[in-house]
Amino acid sequence: MAGSGAVLEDSSLLSRLDRALLPLERACALLSGLAIFSLMFLAVYSVTGRKFFASPLAGYVDYIEAAMPLIAIMGVSYVQRDGTHIRMDMLVGALKGRALWFFELVSILLILVLVLALTVGAWEHFDRSFDCARPLCSRDSSIDIGIPIWPSKLIVPIALAVLALRLCLQAWGYARALILGLDNPVAVPLTLTTAEQARIEAESLEGAD
Repeated sequence: MAGSGAVLEDSSLLSRLDRALLPLERACALLSGLAIFSLMFLAVYSVTGRKFFASPLAGYVDYIEAAMPLIAIMGVSYVQRDGTHIRMDMLVGALKGRALWFFELVSILLILVLVLALTVGAWEHFDRSFDCARPLCSRDSSIDIGIPIWPSKLIVPIALAVLALRLCLQAWGYARALILGLDNPVAVPLTLTTAEQARIEAESLEGAD
């Protein structure tokens, strides 16, 4: 089996689905990064305009509000896949074998229930804002320059839906590891020791050369 970071891969259906979802997650993370870069550019443009031309960028706050869902949530599935999202490892790090997979499975299922509920609520929130019978299909807009808000609201259920797919795959992976008693299951983030993390970083640097 070949791994990418702390996630192992093989020829199983689960691993193929994991790899099939990864490009979508990378695209979402890329959009999030582009949104951050765009806000940096807008900040420079606005400050320069205010400083030298007494004319800051109109609607700067509106643009920040519109881009915030991209920044805050669009890349969450990508980091969930690698296990690099913020989490508490004090208890999990002490568990091994089936006890670890059981704990991870229960945690993933609880998160999945929460994410599904948030997805439904976020979609309803978007639906209240979207109306094609109105100009720009919008029932509400930003305060300053009147940007339609529904595209930003649509980002949230989309990102949560991608995260829900990732959680389903991870639940499958942990359940498979629990039932079969696997040591190194595929399609789930594995906890790495400090030495393993250093080895992976060294190998990535060698590959860059």
